[in-house]
Amino acid sequence: MSDLDEHGSLHRLLGGYLLGGLDETDTDRLDAHLHDCADCRAELDRLAPVPEMLQHLPDARHLGGDLPPLMVAPAARPSPQNIEGLLGRMRAEKTRETRNSRVRWLVAASVTMIAAAAIGYGVVVNTGGGPSKPPSSVAQTVVANFQPAAGSGMSGQAVLTKKAWGVAVSLNMTGIQGKAPFLCWVKRADGKQEQAAVWGETPEHTAKVDGSSSFTVTDVRDIVITDSAGKVLGSATVT
Repeated sequence: MSDLDEHGSLHRLLGGYLLGGLDETDTDRLDAHLHDCADCRAELDRLAPVPEMLQHLPDARHLGGDLPPLMVAPAARPSPQNIEGLLGRMRAEKTRETRNSRVRWLVAASVTMIAAAAIGYGVVVNTGGGPSKPPSSVAQTVVANFQPAAGSGMSGQAVLTKKAWGVAVSLNMTGIQGKAPFLCWVKRADGKQEQAAVWGETPEHTAKVDGSSSFTVTDVRDIVITDSAGKVLGSATVT
């Protein structure tokens, strides 16, 4: 007999199994089958209330019939503990399947919600007519080379670095001659200027100086170096 035929044959015995109408051999066969067959355990769960329902039916003789009472061998009926154990196993499997299904549903729902939120966020940030524009690109660092004033041998360069509070100025110069102290002036296009640094004379007439200004890097147009008498030694135009 094939496994399919065996399953069908044992499946048809479930009613008798619950009512105790099987002999010991069939009862043992069905016990073993129910241990491994989820379909038959499900059917057993569906049929489980039947014996109790039958107990509440009136006797056939009271209905005018002449059917003999059903004779069941007590030893043939499976024990309540055995039935309850099988049903408990089946219900546990159902609970596990339900839990797994719920987890899969929650995962799918979470992915959907995250995707919807991402799409919604994109709609919000892009509203207002057209695609969003990248922030304006402002140079973080600008390098300007010094040109000597008439009669001066000064050379070097100035490096301007953008800061939140303004601009940092780094100077690297040679050929600085004049009356110390020397001063660095930062000038704007409108003529306003700020002193960015001051330093003394060096034997080699060179200097590496760091200074600063409250002007933004985009506002600075010229860096001018003078001596203490105001004589211009050199200047660098920021482009």
